[in-house]
Amino acid sequence: MPYKVNFSLASSDQIESALARRLEAIRLSRNITQSQLAREAGVSLSTISRLVQDGKGISLDSFIRILQALKLHGHLEALLPDPAVNPLERIKGRGKRRQRARPKTKESAEWSWGEDPATR
Repeated sequence: MPYKVNFSLASSDQIESALARRLEAIRLSRNITQSQLAREAGVSLSTISRLVQDGKGISLDSFIRILQALKLHGHLEALLPDPAVNPLERIKGRGKRRQRARPKTKESAEWSWGEDPATR
């Protein structure tokens, strides 16, 4: 079964399943048993079994522990790049870092004093 999935188009279920298949293939390629992986990751064997079955039902903590046990944690940096503000944002914010998000306001039509030509 292919492990390739278009993450831009896939549902969260499809992504979970693809990641689980990839982790299982990596585990097998390294000749590590499920018991060994569970012990190394500090998770239960049932957690590993759930991951292998459908990729569901494990916590983010368990997922990270499994990545660490398989020595894949170096790939986590690529998952969510550092959100450092670019220099133009710093200039606009007068050197301050953004702390909250604000919805963009719609540009309203020209305002008039209750006289709308369309309602006459």
